[in-house]
Amino acid sequence: MERKLSLPSDPFVWGFLVTGLAVQVGTYLWMPENPWSLVSGMFGICSVVLCSGGSIWTFFFGFGQILTYSYLCYLEHFYAGIAMNVFYILSQIYGIWCWHHRIQNSGEKTLVTRSIGGMRMLLLATVTLAASWLTGWMLAHYTNDTQPYLDAFTTVPAIAAQILMVMAYREHWFIWFAIDLLYLLLWARAENYCMVMQYAFWIVNCVYGFIRWTQSLHCHSRLGH
Repeated sequence: MERKLSLPSDPFVWGFLVTGLAVQVGTYLWMPENPWSLVSGMFGICSVVLCSGGSIWTFFFGFGQILTYSYLCYLEHFYAGIAMNVFYILSQIYGIWCWHHRIQNSGEKTLVTRSIGGMRMLLLATVTLAASWLTGWMLAHYTNDTQPYLDAFTTVPAIAAQILMVMAYREHWFIWFAIDLLYLLLWARAENYCMVMQYAFWIVNCVYGFIRWTQSLHCHSRLGH
């Protein structure tokens, strides 16, 4: 018998979500930008907080964030970011199936997480950094990308992080933390402060998400899942 997939019931998740949305709206009112920056930021806040809570609804809000963010990347000529979002669309679809399957098998309402391990994480980090440098070199030589290496070092690791997230490995939060720091710098240089505040919040959410996913991992390890 399938369980009904529901939103998180933890009041802290909802308080954290409301705080993030309030910060996003406040930043837009203080320093108005392209209104799509606000829309993208709000979709993004909802998506990452729900991801922290292990809710499958993260992917549905993720679709909105991907579409609006692609448009913003197009305006700033961040070509690697645009290409990455094609992958994101496919990963959102697969993520819905993967998380639904994992949640149903566990008998829980939210995701049961796992750990990839130290050696495999080190190997993944090495390959990701090498691929990022190569991508940056290609963007610098063959496109008019305004920030080729920064664009590359936020795009390639994001693909690795997204794969780990879809597969429910908690280590994806480490990668997102580093990526969000770089994205914050990228959008600060573009003087888009709505996006800057979105990534500042996402950095905080990475810490929160890692704690939540670690608690889930330890809890279900004790229960034998």
